[in-house]
Amino acid sequence: MLLLYWDVMDNAASLKKELEDVLAGEVSDDETALKKASRDTSLFVRMPKLVVCPKDTADVSVLVKKVRAAADNGASIALAARAAGTDMSGGPLTTGIVVSFTEHMNRVLEVSSDLAVKPPSGYAVTEPGVYYRDFEKATLEKGYLLPSYPASRELAAMGGIIANNSGGERTLEYGKTEKYVEELDVVLSDGSTCTFKALTPDELSGKKKLETLEGDIYRKMDTLLNEHAELIEKHRPSVSKNSAGYALWSIRDRAKGTFNLAKLICGSQGTLALWTKARLSLVKPKEHRAMLVIFLYDLSLLPEIVKRVLPENPESFESYDNHTFELAVRFLPEMLMQMGFAKAARLGIDFVAEAAMVATGGVPKMILMAEFAEDTLEEADRKALLAQQSLAGLHVQTRIEKNEKESEKYWIVRRESFSLLRKNLRGMYAAPFIDDFVVPPERYPEFLPKLDELLDEYKSHFVYTIAGHVGNGNFHIIPLMDLSKEENRNVILELAPKVYELVIREGGTTTGEHNDGIIRTPYLPMLFGSEMVALFAETKEIFDPQNIFNPGKKVGGSFAAIKEDMITTVTP
Repeated sequence: MLLLYWDVMDNAASLKKELEDVLAGEVSDDETALKKASRDTSLFVRMPKLVVCPKDTADVSVLVKKVRAAADNGASIALAARAAGTDMSGGPLTTGIVVSFTEHMNRVLEVSSDLAVKPPSGYAVTEPGVYYRDFEKATLEKGYLLPSYPASRELAAMGGIIANNSGGERTLEYGKTEKYVEELDVVLSDGSTCTFKALTPDELSGKKKLETLEGDIYRKMDTLLNEHAELIEKHRPSVSKNSAGYALWSIRDRAKGTFNLAKLICGSQGTLALWTKARLSLVKPKEHRAMLVIFLYDLSLLPEIVKRVLPENPESFESYDNHTFELAVRFLPEMLMQMGFAKAARLGIDFVAEAAMVATGGVPKMILMAEFAEDTLEEADRKALLAQQSLAGLHVQTRIEKNEKESEKYWIVRRESFSLLRKNLRGMYAAPFIDDFVVPPERYPEFLPKLDELLDEYKSHFVYTIAGHVGNGNFHIIPLMDLSKEENRNVILELAPKVYELVIREGGTTTGEHNDGIIRTPYLPMLFGSEMVALFAETKEIFDPQNIFNPGKKVGGSFAAIKEDMITTVTP
């Protein structure tokens, strides 16, 4: 019998030996491994006791069974799944056991065409430890793409993309990851395995007859959804992007008559089950692109610009502000060093005009990027031109980039902005705590001036950059702070509720793609109300009665945890 009574005796070495005897993968208490697993890209640090690198699903199952048995006997222990560690909310951080998937469970198992769909579409089967850059390479070889990739596409892995229900620059046209998750193989909290996928009513009835944890989950979740259908529908987010709470509204597909718990696991941050294999639908990307770049010197025009451009159906509509722009030019050499010489040299020349803008003080307040993707270059150009013409009379400076090579420099700044801040501003830390809210674009005229007033109140404590998905109201505000000062750390708990109150009042949500984690879970009652939060807690209890999967995220988070686990130094 496994003796994991950490609340009585804290013996990681003994635990390590016990797990090594039953697992094929590695179990580490090495200081370097623990330190790496104690951080992601959030504000927090939590030092785990062990890092386990499972070889396969069987390893994950054995590990969960051992921990569950210990929990049944009174132990206080937790498991947190981790892939690339790029989470900005503290999602994969724990003082228990980190389950790291990138070492072994990192294969793209299949990429093919689904001939049963008319017209045929693509699909891929992947493990959670696959880096998105490798996943995309494999899918593009077959002519397909997962369009919900995040801005951190070169760094992120599939585990976090599904766990957070990611949605990046192409979400405006294609939707978030949840839309593409068809099936998930999972390990449940008792160590048993099953596959969550779309079930017909007859198939659901069959699952409910199982005398297993899987059967219990189906019985209880079906009852929960039936008894609280009106409440759940009432609290379905009205914005196009949401990763807050549990997506109870997504389990039933009324149009298709199906019931799919994979839609719930997507975005649940590893708090309900650990997924070990995913089947994802893919799209065939359009081959040609043109970008309308808008240099905005008067932010009051933003709502009208968005209103006029969206009818032309851009595939993406992104933005970044003058602070981001200036930092990108300032740290251009570091940004280009990661590229090959020829590419870096070409891009360096391309940035000459931007460098001149910074030198002369003619930097726009915001740069908007509306990209149009079509099957022909002529059609992409035509749409970009129509969008440009729609702005006539607003007296804004615009430029059309007619291919991906010309628009590449803008994408580099947009995608690398957060990384630039994290790596290059000494004494300041990129502090994501109001980094991912969403408001309906039609509310911009009322919302943005109020947001500016709020941020201006705290300007003595930080500087900030704004980037995001302006087409669907998803803003990423990253304050840069000296977190060694207690008064600055206190601002995080003082300003965030004010911003979220404003966001909610305008019909928005606290997180569009970065999820709740440590930083936003305590705000779920503000967003959804006590009745919905009680349903979230009931869902957690149904799946994980011993609370071994990533506790304190989605359910049970506290403001005390935010304060206690916040970093106080910028040392990596």
